[in-house]
Amino acid sequence: MTFELSERVQTVPPSGIRRFFEIAEERDDVISLGVGEPDFATPWAARDAAITSLEQGKTSYTANRGTRELREAISEYVANRFGLGYGPDEEILVTAGASEAVDLAFRAFVDPGDTVAIAQPSYISYEPGVVFAGGEALPVPTTEADDFRLTVDALEDAGADEADMLVLCYPNNPTGAIMTEEDLEPIAEFAREHNLTVLSDEIYAELTYDGNEHTSIATFEGMRERTIVFNGFSKAHAMTGLRLGYALGPAEAINAMNKIHQYTMLSAPTTAQHAALEALESCENEVREMVDQYDRRRQFVLSRFREIGMDVFEAKGAFYCFPEVPAGFTAAEFAEEVLREQGVAVVPGDVFGEGGDGHLRVSYATGLEDLRQALARIEAFVDDHA
Repeated sequence: MTFELSERVQTVPPSGIRRFFEIAEERDDVISLGVGEPDFATPWAARDAAITSLEQGKTSYTANRGTRELREAISEYVANRFGLGYGPDEEILVTAGASEAVDLAFRAFVDPGDTVAIAQPSYISYEPGVVFAGGEALPVPTTEADDFRLTVDALEDAGADEADMLVLCYPNNPTGAIMTEEDLEPIAEFAREHNLTVLSDEIYAELTYDGNEHTSIATFEGMRERTIVFNGFSKAHAMTGLRLGYALGPAEAINAMNKIHQYTMLSAPTTAQHAALEALESCENEVREMVDQYDRRRQFVLSRFREIGMDVFEAKGAFYCFPEVPAGFTAAEFAEEVLREQGVAVVPGDVFGEGGDGHLRVSYATGLEDLRQALARIEAFVDDHA
């Protein structure tokens, strides 16, 4: 017997990132700068809360939307930190990672044939998520000349005025770009003018540098009612394996997402919810320390790439930088050969969509000593091929 695969599944290629990880796993000497995951452990207070909840036997399902206590804490956190006003009763949905929230939104709001504009380079799951929902993805390339910020010109050039939805991720994975309040204002005006639903992935909101503070597009006039905001605990709170995120939006939208969530996931992991509650209540200092360390690493990695002679965009958010590959290489060739010859794993930028050609995603979410060794190996590779 052979299975008849759906056309949607056949249309989507395997993850371009995973291929490099599989190659790296075959060797013991590889330093990976490809993983989008903090190298820090979850703050101890959050881990202790998870352990205590298990010891107390709190292992049952929670409410579909997440525990009331956690939703209240999220409501208070996003209000105080980002000026976002969402009530805990019907405007917050706790999910199994922010990725589940993104998938729920595509399935709740995209009908077959709908066009979804995606600012690129971007997180690799957006376009497949659109395809799985039956929609048509419309890439909107951003460029280094614009500091990888989304602009109205880019939206118009891509034909996004005819789209049904816009997806953006700032601070950005993979470029490390940010969007300031001044950058976002014309994008909000474009969305209102063309009646776009906006999905705003703000999972890296805490990770901004050089005195920049994150601004959510949902805070602009007329945007709250058309925007779903995604966030979670994986990046800023180093809780990737606990799989906990959340969506913020108008009650009608969150109710629609919860309808799918309750049939497919039922509720987010209970133990992780106890950890997340404690993280919001008592781990702010640990988050600040992690951000400070990321910033020191960012400055080191940017300076080293410039010493090597590789042009690199001044990343101001997340924990990635996005250097250009030297002349004579495609991004894929450079990534494959530096892995094979020097044992350093990076990700070619073109796997993140249009605009990523000729670049590498390099994660500095790893220890400074590993970063020093990895950049020394990359320098040796560049010198060998000069």
